[in-house]
Amino acid sequence: MRPERFIFVICLTTGLVFSACGKKKVESETPEARGRRVYLTYCVVCHNADPRKDGPSGPAISGSSRDLLVTRVLSQKYPPGYKPKRITQTMPAYPQVKDRIADLTAFLNAASK
Repeated sequence: MRPERFIFVICLTTGLVFSACGKKKVESETPEARGRRVYLTYCVVCHNADPRKDGPSGPAISGSSRDLLVTRVLSQKYPPGYKPKRITQTMPAYPQVKDRIADLTAFLNAASK
C-alpha cells in the first residue's frame, strides 16, 4: 500500500472512531449537563461561572424561566411584565442555541437549588 493511501485510511478511521464516541456521549448526557455546556460556551463571558452570582456585565441568572431565556437569548427583548435586573442593551442574540434552550433552562433551574 502506498504511504499516502495508508495515511488517508488511518485518518479516516480515527475520525470515524472519534465522531462516533462523541455522539454517544452527548446523547447520554442529562439536560443539565448539556445546559451547563451551553452556559459555559456562551454565557459565562458576561455572567459569572456560578450562575447564582453576578458576573462582570451580566446579572445572576440561576432559576431563570424558559420564557425569559427564549425572549432574551433569541430576540434580545424581555417577556411582557418582566422587570430587568440591569438596564443594558449589551447582550447579543444567540440564535444558535435555539434548540438548547430547554437544556439551558434545566441547568439554570438546577443551579438555583
